[in-house]
Amino acid sequence: MNSWKGRMLLCAVFCTLQSSFFILPSQAQQVLTLDSCRALALRNNKQLNVARLKQEVAYNTRKAVRTKYLPKVDALAGYEHVSKEVSLLKSDQKEMLGNLGTVAGTKLSGNATQTIAALAQQGIVTPQEAQQLGGLLTQMMSPLVEKGNEIGQSLRDAFRTDTRNIWAGALMVRQPVYLGGAITAANRMADIGEEMAANDIDLRIQSTLHNIDQTYWTVVSLKQKQKLAQSYYDLVKKLDDDVHKMIDEGVATRADGLKVDVKVNEAEMQCTQVEDGVALAKMLLCQLCGIPVGADIVLADEENKEIAVVGAVNDNHETDTRPEVRMLQNAVDLSKEATKIVRAAYLPQVALTAGFLVANPNPFNGFEKEFAGAWNVGVIVRVPVWSWFEGRYKVRAAEAATNIALMEKTDVQEKIDLQVAQCKFQVSEANKRLLMAQKSIASAEENLRCANVGFSEGVIQAADVMAAQTAWQMAQSQKIDAEVEVRLSHINLQKALGVLR
Repeated sequence: MNSWKGRMLLCAVFCTLQSSFFILPSQAQQVLTLDSCRALALRNNKQLNVARLKQEVAYNTRKAVRTKYLPKVDALAGYEHVSKEVSLLKSDQKEMLGNLGTVAGTKLSGNATQTIAALAQQGIVTPQEAQQLGGLLTQMMSPLVEKGNEIGQSLRDAFRTDTRNIWAGALMVRQPVYLGGAITAANRMADIGEEMAANDIDLRIQSTLHNIDQTYWTVVSLKQKQKLAQSYYDLVKKLDDDVHKMIDEGVATRADGLKVDVKVNEAEMQCTQVEDGVALAKMLLCQLCGIPVGADIVLADEENKEIAVVGAVNDNHETDTRPEVRMLQNAVDLSKEATKIVRAAYLPQVALTAGFLVANPNPFNGFEKEFAGAWNVGVIVRVPVWSWFEGRYKVRAAEAATNIALMEKTDVQEKIDLQVAQCKFQVSEANKRLLMAQKSIASAEENLRCANVGFSEGVIQAADVMAAQTAWQMAQSQKIDAEVEVRLSHINLQKALGVLR
């Protein structure tokens, strides 16, 4: 009894380990739905991430342009050494002030000597008295000359600026009042630039989803064809076994066996080719989703017997919703605002200014060696007077650029309308092909059934059975292609209308 329980316990443990070994590979596989592939692609697409960064650039650019309305404050400070100082006096004036007492004394003594000499000639004073008066005058003028020289030198020093070493600082405020509409136009251009960045993201999202959807359903169709190739191989292999049995019994010839062997080899080659196609398509899907290329993935729809066909697309949308058209309209709007900026450069401009200036030496108090400053306010008006019609020519050039943008938008709009019409015809044609393929499958299956029955009864040759099998395979393949074509035609129409989400 105990040995029986032990054997049961060992069997249970072995079954558990065996089931775990079978579960591990399935857990390593990653099952992806169409929505999960889309989400991975939108998160990992590098070009889409670049577009998001461009949108961030446009957002910060718009914020920066908004500051053009606000006053700007600048602070300046500096030091400058000059080889010569600023002089308020000429060189001869400096020389005269330095010898002010000597010059004044010379003139006074000269006048006094002439007066004494005249008195001596008139006999009013004797020559001895005139000589004594001259000596006395010289003694009296000597201290006056020295004092005058001191006063002149002090005046000369007072007029000295000593501006060889200059320290200065300033605080300036500038507030634009009217710049011809340039600031408003620049802000509008920044808004349009941000809107264009958003439209570029929308364009890249739709392009990414379009690539993902096409690759996803291509993988699904190849997986369906892989199953079809395996089924065809099984049919041909069964026929090959039957023919070789008939050869052994003498009912069929060796040539019949060789013909069937060729078909078996062709079916085996088809299985290999489709298997390689599925592997390559899955690698492309992994690359678009941003996961390792060699990842083992399984698509949720690849095991379905039929590829689901979507419903009708609402084609009443205006093609103006396409991001390409919106971006072209943004280009037109940008060109119009650029024309306004060009025109603003040749209109009057008004700005307010204010500031505070400090300097050492102080120019406000005799160039003394101390910092001192003063406030200032002002208005700056710039009025272009004559530029030889430069502004007119530039405005005309900008307007011509706007017309070019308008024409390009109209041209693209017409091509998009044509593309939408073509996509609608493709949807209708794909639906018709699907109906025809479904009818062909019914006929091919009945033909194959009759061929198998006739071959088993010996009334139909092996070549006829192989022809029926080939026709059945072609009908099945055409049905798969038609289903995928319906799916992809709907996707193309949604992208053409700009509603792919």
